[in-house]
Amino acid sequence: MYACTLLLCYLTGQLLGVDGGGDCQLMVKSITGNVYQAGDVVIGGLFPVHMEAPHPEMEFKRRKVNDSCKIFNQRAYRWLQTMIFAVQEINSNPGLLPNLSLGYLAADTCLAESTTLVAAMTMVTGQDVSLADTDCGSAPTVPVIIGDARSSGSIVVADTLGVFDIPMVSYFASCVCLSDSWKYPLFFRTMPSDAEEAQAMAKLLLLLGWTWVGLVSADDDFGRFGSQMLMEALRGTEVCVAYHEVIPKALFQEVVHQNITDKQWIANDAWVTYGIGKSLYADVSQLRITYNVYKGVYAIAHALHDMLACQPGKGPFLNGQCPNVKRLQPAQIHHYLRGVNFTTPLGERIYFDQNGDPPASYDIINWHVAEGTIQFVHVGHFVSYQGSSGQFHIDMDRVVWGGGNRHMVPVSVCSSPCPPGTRKAVQKGRPVCCFDCLPCAEGEVSNEIGSLECVRCPERFWSNSNHTVCVAQQVDFLSYNDSMGMILSIISVAGATLTAATSSTFLYYRHTPFVRANNSEVSFMLLLSLKLCFLCALAFIGQPAVLSCMLRHTLFGISFVTCISCLLSRTVVVLVAFRSTLPGKNLMRYVGPTQQRLGICICTLVQGLICTLWLTLAPPQPAERAIQENQRPKIILECAMGSVVAFSLVLGYIGLLACLCLLLAFLARKLPDNFNEAKLITFSMLIFCAVWVAFVPAYISSPGKYSVAVEIFAILASSYGLLLCIFAPKCYIILLRPEKNNKKHLMTR
Repeated sequence: MYACTLLLCYLTGQLLGVDGGGDCQLMVKSITGNVYQAGDVVIGGLFPVHMEAPHPEMEFKRRKVNDSCKIFNQRAYRWLQTMIFAVQEINSNPGLLPNLSLGYLAADTCLAESTTLVAAMTMVTGQDVSLADTDCGSAPTVPVIIGDARSSGSIVVADTLGVFDIPMVSYFASCVCLSDSWKYPLFFRTMPSDAEEAQAMAKLLLLLGWTWVGLVSADDDFGRFGSQMLMEALRGTEVCVAYHEVIPKALFQEVVHQNITDKQWIANDAWVTYGIGKSLYADVSQLRITYNVYKGVYAIAHALHDMLACQPGKGPFLNGQCPNVKRLQPAQIHHYLRGVNFTTPLGERIYFDQNGDPPASYDIINWHVAEGTIQFVHVGHFVSYQGSSGQFHIDMDRVVWGGGNRHMVPVSVCSSPCPPGTRKAVQKGRPVCCFDCLPCAEGEVSNEIGSLECVRCPERFWSNSNHTVCVAQQVDFLSYNDSMGMILSIISVAGATLTAATSSTFLYYRHTPFVRANNSEVSFMLLLSLKLCFLCALAFIGQPAVLSCMLRHTLFGISFVTCISCLLSRTVVVLVAFRSTLPGKNLMRYVGPTQQRLGICICTLVQGLICTLWLTLAPPQPAERAIQENQRPKIILECAMGSVVAFSLVLGYIGLLACLCLLLAFLARKLPDNFNEAKLITFSMLIFCAVWVAFVPAYISSPGKYSVAVEIFAILASSYGLLLCIFAPKCYIILLRPEKNNKKHLMTR
């Protein structure tokens, strides 16, 4: 096997005329400095070992002799050595490419597009003078190339070699334009594109919560395009750019000279590879590109390994053919490079997407500035595989933030995040990151930090005081558990008990002259109706139901009509009794016990008829009513009237009887006190009418359950007025002044 190695110190381009056997003569220019190792498959490599190419001959009269590249690039030389090392490692690995050896042909591009293109063309055509033997054109043909380092050089080579279907794998070209698979279908790279770097920087800003940042870029194509891609990556996110300044590269050195360390800087790899001050960062950051060369060689090796594993008849080409590795076609390598998917010896997964781009993988380096020196510390890693948005792994304990702080992540926001219970309101004329936090309206909530909108609570729910959660609206009704309901219940039961005690007293003393003179039968009917008046108040307490709503006003209306009918009957009896004592008057036959009972029943039946029609045509039903109390809604459970006309007729009929009774009692007020109770009835009716006249405005103006309480209070107050005004004096005489409970005292005028 023929092997030829040129030492680095002799990497110079020369115009050579190589005399072959016979008349054969190769009249071409050799590759400008090359390193060659023979193999079954020879990989090409383009490396800018020097940084300045010789000036071309512009007069085109003669060829330049002994022109060489200048300014040695130690970093690129390490990339070249990495390619050689990777090829040797693969050849020594029996599990990878068995029975097949890799070779290489690497050339110095001198960091110029012209020399890069010449080197690439010479490689793929096999016309390198320095490698030709006595047989013309015996230099190896390269089917795939590692390189170029620069995006501009890669574009030139890809445009030219694309005609020959020569694939290339770049280790440093990061231009987004090279991701155009339609324009550069044969281009692959192990260096993520600049767009991926911009996306990673944007995600880092979001991860750290920095939404208000300044953007500074260099005054060159890389700076302008880089800042443009970062702006595109930030579009649609919550990160806003406060300002964008373009400054010359030289001014970046002033960042260190002026000791601007109170700001947090986020920069791309150019900051550590460009070299600020005396730092070369040769021990860590530059190895990333070296590792890219290593991955590129292994990607080609795995593509060749997949070729060797092809089974005849099952191949990917016409009629299931497999490629012939000994007579390898570049398009075949391109096909297998598309499907490469392997893990490097260092454990990193490598593959190419539809655009020939690798997974985005970046190291996160933190500057540690101490005593005028800069240390670059690896604090994290970012990786983004196909189908994922990327993941950060950062050791926050190792990070030194701007100003030397180690414990607290700096805050960079235009406006602090809106807490739960508020929403964002963008400030007019300012970026979306500058906003005011407005509290949610009543009935709306937001339970997340930085909510854009408040959410309306569902029906029967309302926002809490902090507007962070929807709570069930308060359901209010007069309950036995309420202090008001409990007090009214006690007063009602006490009134019924007192009425029962009065009834027992009258029953016990029913044979005494005082009780018999007061028409004991009507008295017992009055006491029974009063007891019902007290007890009907209990029907107004508790959660409204269909039965309780129907019983409320029915019991109330009939009980009070019966009570007033009894008083009206007694008042009429008193008047008739005194009128019948006049000569020629015998009216008592019209107001006997039977007539009294009949009158009471007729009056009560009228009210019963009204209530029956009410319950039949438009009965009261349980209903809900929403009110605002302290700017918060409340659901009031109540009994809807069903018919306001029927309710007015019930009250109006009671009022009519009460007014008639008051009028008759007023006419009988001057009769002897011992023989009638007209004054007591008059006073009780005055109280009754006063209570119910005051009830109307109080009932209308009372909200919620208080309107029910007002009605109960009116019922109890009027019932106590009737009970105390009419029966208290009688019980006083019966129990405490028994000497007056005789017929003689009653007959005394």
